[in-house]
Amino acid sequence: MESKLFQTALIGSMPRGKEILLARRKLSANLIDKASYDNLVKEKTKEVIKLQEDLDIDIITSGEIERDNYVSFISDKLGGVTQMSMAEMLDYVDDKREFENILTTLDVPASSIKNAICTGKLEYKGDIVLNELKLLKSLTKKPVKITMPGPYLVTRSMWLANVSSNFYDSKEDLGEDVIRIFKEEIKNLQEIGVDVIQFDEPVLTEIVFTEGRPRTFMCASLSQRKDPTEELKFATHLIKGVMNGIDREKSIASMHVCRGNWSKNESILLEGPYTPLLDLFANINADLLSLEFSTPRAGEIKSLLSDDRIRDKIILGLGVINPRFDEKENEDVIYNRAKEALEYIEPKNLWLNPDCGFATFSNRPVNEYENIKNKLQSMIDARDRLRKEYGR
Repeated sequence: MESKLFQTALIGSMPRGKEILLARRKLSANLIDKASYDNLVKEKTKEVIKLQEDLDIDIITSGEIERDNYVSFISDKLGGVTQMSMAEMLDYVDDKREFENILTTLDVPASSIKNAICTGKLEYKGDIVLNELKLLKSLTKKPVKITMPGPYLVTRSMWLANVSSNFYDSKEDLGEDVIRIFKEEIKNLQEIGVDVIQFDEPVLTEIVFTEGRPRTFMCASLSQRKDPTEELKFATHLIKGVMNGIDREKSIASMHVCRGNWSKNESILLEGPYTPLLDLFANINADLLSLEFSTPRAGEIKSLLSDDRIRDKIILGLGVINPRFDEKENEDVIYNRAKEALEYIEPKNLWLNPDCGFATFSNRPVNEYENIKNKLQSMIDARDRLRKEYGR
């Protein structure tokens, strides 16, 4: 991949639109054939790619058009996994009242949001995001990034004790199978070529910012929590195990962390600096960290970059766009945010991106395309200004 300063990329998801959502329902009801559905997915993916290319985004993503949500889609990809709605999962949760209270507090529609649950021994079928990458590469000549739910997120969200314990002794045992399967997928991804492999791990913030209270974070964290120190150790083991499967001669290994992205109501989303995650960031062997920083909920940049293990060794994907706000970000604000980061790191180690995806759940996007295009233009304008100042 060509080395440029201030590389830009999306985090992942883009709005699917009514046509895709209707086609998915028709496919489930056998009212259209798979070929027709795949053609529609290809056309909508092509539109997302064109939007990025027209804006001159540096690294192209697929928009995750075919995914139901950021993690539940793996139920269609792996053996031993079943998709359940939050309402269905309620039957297997011990503390039903607390679970219902969590859903109400977090503004999550229990009947419509789905999750992938371990209901058998996991089986890799040769594709998690591989076919999505093949489609992406067929539609652009620019560098590409493929996004995957992280191994900790997958393990934590799939483990529903009253069901999954019939097949694994613990979520730790389940996690070892997740590592094995992810390494197989990575090998296949790198064989066809991918510039950036990104793992999404939003549940990490749930560990450190909920003060020990049980909570469901975007359909994850259903398993019983341990002490945060133990849980971060487990997460580090899973993420590092997968990151070590990436050949760095072929791809950049990236992790994305946010604090929630299902609602425009920022008051119900998590808040806190990255300080409690610094040890994990330093030990997972990532090349790139794509993090929220446009929202005050993320804390100060200094809280991350004052740690020399991060500052000197890892590329920062600086979040400069809040996907939940309709308003276009001011170019000067983005530029100044980047300049703040450059007080601590070299220009070669700073990339720009939105805080998160624009449609974590397919039927619950947080923004629409006209707004997204305008917001991304501000990011590109700020990037070009930085490149003019620092060179390309």
